[in-house]
Amino acid sequence: MACSRGAASPNAQTQRRLFAASAGYCQNPGCSNELFVDAAGKSIHIAEMAHVFAAIDGGPRTNPDLSEEERGAFENLVMLCANCHTMVDKVPDAFPDTMMMGWKREHANKLQGLFGAVKFCDRASARQVVEPLLAENHAIFKQYGPQIDAACNPESGAAEQWKRKMLTRILPNSRRMLVILDANRYLLGGDEKATLEQFRQHIDDLEAFHIEGNREDASRFPGELPKILED
Repeated sequence: MACSRGAASPNAQTQRRLFAASAGYCQNPGCSNELFVDAAGKSIHIAEMAHVFAAIDGGPRTNPDLSEEERGAFENLVMLCANCHTMVDKVPDAFPDTMMMGWKREHANKLQGLFGAVKFCDRASARQVVEPLLAENHAIFKQYGPQIDAACNPESGAAEQWKRKMLTRILPNSRRMLVILDANRYLLGGDEKATLEQFRQHIDDLEAFHIEGNREDASRFPGELPKILED
């Protein structure tokens, strides 16, 4: 997802925010391409950060009134697959800024529906939506996580397999859980709200590590999260 446009290039925080907003899919609502593709046991990303208004003067949809920092801001970027990015920049007149901004809003609205971001009447109903995501992430961690024996063997391919599972399943599942829990925050007790915030920071750290290559230690997965919304 690299973009070498100087100050018009999004910083690390903006890149993470774009990834989270895309949930792993091209933000063109007419495209269903996943941005991380499994091929021969490896995870290949085809994600590209497209500028709504060009990163440089004379580029697609140029707006000379914008500063370099504004051109590299989250609001001026859309996460697209390589094909859609090429398309919107090759024929910019067919894809004006209003259309691309609309894509971003429509994608966000679609994800809210897909992610079950509705308010439930009771804790049990919310738990029914969250629990399968917790279970899948836990199963993936047990089978592929860095604690398994094969992870110590650099020739086993276990590290690449774990990263692939992290990008294609664990992080999208986790972002989905955050959306659901945020929408139903009023059902959470005080300790559960604290657990939710710990989980949010944990996911932010994981994205920094697996997407940006940030080598700082990630915060620990909150041990109380698997029990959230249980009565």
